[in-house]
Amino acid sequence: MTSWVGRTATEIAAAVREKRATPREVVAEHLERTERLDGRVGAFRVVRAEAALAEADEVGSRGDLAELPLAGVPVAVKDNLAVRGESNRVGSAATPDTPAAEDHVTVARLRAAGAVVVGLTNVPELCVFGTTEGVHGTARNPWDLTRTAGGSSGGSGAAVAAGFTPIALGNDGMGSLRIPAANCGLVTIKPGYGVVPAGIGDGDWFGMSENGPLATTVEDARLMLSVLADPDALRPSEPGMRRVAVSLRSPLVGVTVSRPYATAARDAAGILIKAGHQVRRADPPYPASLSTTSLAHWTAGTAVDAQGLDRRLLTRRTRVHAAVGRRFLSSVRGGESRDRLRRRMEPFFEEYDVLLTPALARRSPKAVAWHERGWLANILANTTYSPLTPPWNLTGWPAMSVPFGTLPSGAPTAVQLVGRPGSEATLLELAEQLEKLHPWQRTAPLD
Repeated sequence: MTSWVGRTATEIAAAVREKRATPREVVAEHLERTERLDGRVGAFRVVRAEAALAEADEVGSRGDLAELPLAGVPVAVKDNLAVRGESNRVGSAATPDTPAAEDHVTVARLRAAGAVVVGLTNVPELCVFGTTEGVHGTARNPWDLTRTAGGSSGGSGAAVAAGFTPIALGNDGMGSLRIPAANCGLVTIKPGYGVVPAGIGDGDWFGMSENGPLATTVEDARLMLSVLADPDALRPSEPGMRRVAVSLRSPLVGVTVSRPYATAARDAAGILIKAGHQVRRADPPYPASLSTTSLAHWTAGTAVDAQGLDRRLLTRRTRVHAAVGRRFLSSVRGGESRDRLRRRMEPFFEEYDVLLTPALARRSPKAVAWHERGWLANILANTTYSPLTPPWNLTGWPAMSVPFGTLPSGAPTAVQLVGRPGSEATLLELAEQLEKLHPWQRTAPLD
């Protein structure tokens, strides 16, 4: 009997379209693995076992089955995006346990393409932090269960890395796709502003948050992005030599990059040189004020999302984060600091097509009850391990995390690719070259 767990979304969809597998067979096999192993991983808040099997049967009976790009593919959805009939808790006890009347537009697009939603994944409260734990569960890195999967799309990343689903939907406001992808050995792309519908929380963190895919291959990430994106929003890219800048410098003053992640970026640069690209060491002109700008936007986004919720039901770290953010709301809403950052970075990206950096500065924190610890401890833990992701939410430009290399523990390391607006196809092209010339193990050996 053919096993579909561990297969790519592309392979599964082709098999379902060609009647070599049924959606029910595929979904049932993934549900069985989830039931058996998610107690160790903590990827899901809700597993929709019965509903997912019913949806799989509906997909199998569709008259357009042969045309569906994600026919029968199980998908996990981050628990800050509405799934019809399920509550949307956003990792909090303060949010209502009320079933959603309609799917979020991205969920609707996945279902229209033939995907089956098997569950909603764990997130930190209000999707604030780069670790995933709270009243609904703790998402662990399937490669190292003592470590957090990252955040805030930590449960989605853990689900894919554990082989519970071949792809997952998440979003990224300060690195929330790229952080768990880097921890869990996955491919992700945070698309640039306006490529994929957002509609995340109350105002998308001032337009910084973007929905995107988590996958084990570049091909699957590209496929899922094509389903999520607005028509004609993805610009084609002509293959050819790219001018690549390699930077090992942390954007934040006082934060350094550890050896495994610096080595990953250097080695990835060597691969791109062999692939025929022009690669140079060059640091973007990060302003000294970047840490203040990042903190202001990060906290202000939470201040908006916390409005209307019972503060007594929020954890202390969230309450403090929102209180700090309220002081920044007026300055952040004006957008001047983001405009200045974009203007500062534009000449650099006229000289270079792509920026290559480490994806993280160091391995992820321990999988402990961070939601019970103080605000400052959380800020320091997040900032010291993920300083390289926030600048590209502030600019609104596309950025990827691509698996590359390993830590001494055997868990993955990763690199980040960043491009100017409209360069999603170029980033995916370079990521595919890295994958071809330096392939990675796609899922963690949990069994």
